[in-house]
Amino acid sequence: MELSTEELRHIALLARIGMTEEEIEEMRGQLSNILEQFEVLKQIDTTEVEATGHSVDVVSVMREDEVSASNSRDDVLANAPSVQEGFVRVKAVLE
Repeated sequence: MELSTEELRHIALLARIGMTEEEIEEMRGQLSNILEQFEVLKQIDTTEVEATGHSVDVVSVMREDEVSASNSRDDVLANAPSVQEGFVRVKAVLE
């Protein structure tokens, strides 16, 4: 699928990318090539291929989530640099 110069300008506008005329011509050829490759892939029969999210088995190295007791409010406030009326006091961010 060959992209026109106007189509590429429109894509660049949508992506908020400023491009020179030379860059537009270069990118037009590259994107057209990519789209042609997708046309080739569309012709492949994948009816017998099982869908997958990864090409290899993925094993999580993270530990399992476990429910545990939370810190008490007093313990949390004891570690705060400044406390006011039972809340952590912080400097104003917006005025």
